[in-house]
Amino acid sequence: MRIETIAIHAGNIITDSNRPVIQPIITSTTFEHHENSPIYTRASNPNRLALEKVLTQLEYGKDAAAFSSGNAAAMAVFQSLDPHSHIIAPDDMYHGIRKQLLEVFKGILEISFVDMANIDQLKSNIRDNTKLIWLETPSNPLLKISDIKSIAGVARENHIMLACDNTFATPVFQNPILLGADLVMHSTTKFLGGHSDILGGIIITKERNSFWERLRMIQHVGGAVPSPFDCYLLTRSIKTLPYRMKGHFENASKLAHFLSAHPSVEHVFYPGLKSHIGYSIASSQMKGFSGVLSVMVMGGAIDADRVVSKLKYFTNATSLGGIESLIERRAAVEGPDTLTPQNLLRISVGLENIEDLIEDFDQALS
Repeated sequence: MRIETIAIHAGNIITDSNRPVIQPIITSTTFEHHENSPIYTRASNPNRLALEKVLTQLEYGKDAAAFSSGNAAAMAVFQSLDPHSHIIAPDDMYHGIRKQLLEVFKGILEISFVDMANIDQLKSNIRDNTKLIWLETPSNPLLKISDIKSIAGVARENHIMLACDNTFATPVFQNPILLGADLVMHSTTKFLGGHSDILGGIIITKERNSFWERLRMIQHVGGAVPSPFDCYLLTRSIKTLPYRMKGHFENASKLAHFLSAHPSVEHVFYPGLKSHIGYSIASSQMKGFSGVLSVMVMGGAIDADRVVSKLKYFTNATSLGGIESLIERRAAVEGPDTLTPQNLLRISVGLENIEDLIEDFDQALS
């Protein structure tokens, strides 16, 4: 099956004797004991199995574990490591997971943040107890590109596990497992959900090994699992994912080119621009450049906030990946420990008419 067919059909597990075309929502918390049946919905639920099945296939993995948020999914990976394991993570990454590593796992795990575009820097930070390299490509919010295949080679040579946050790219545009990653993570809240109304996360594995069994145990015993209704909504949303992503990509590309030529814009971060430092690597490992970009407007925080306040079709709100366009000044959201420039705006380009979006930005910047 090709990706559009997988998205529509792989998430249907029909057990109802009426043979509905779409799997119904099964809200029961417990099940009658018989062979091959679920026992308790924290451990297993038909809607969650369907969600995990479709994302396993979309990411070319062997299994998947769904969680109640992207942060919960990432946390399960870190909890599966032995105490005092060393993790190498990107210097530009989602603030919520960075904060989790620094605060929740303080004293439990050792963390190094490096520029993943610099392979020599990555190699120089490897220790005897390095157990995990955590990638995020494109990164949040600077849209940095990491060479997954090259980093996977370094990880393999040193017997280190490689995990890749694929939230920005989605399986439509990038498949880290095919490039050598061992684990793939998504905040399913974002493009996979696609409508800004579901919270979730997922980990997909290349192999069912002892590490994966431990992570599955943490999912079961820890209990940070999505509800059957959220799994149903996600499985439904994924059916349109390939077609939605084409629209997000097309709109983001046109907006990025417009903004890169605007005199009130200092810099545009979008891997689909040939001027982007990671353009050639992105072109080699991505089938499209997705729907998120960041811009630095001329001036400082006040100037950036003024642009946001003048926009009509871009909602000033956290998150990304919905059908509506969102924008926010990331430094204001991340707080005093932010590494993000104060005049940087992260834009999630929605599925509105692109001419309306361009005209909106043009009047806000003028």
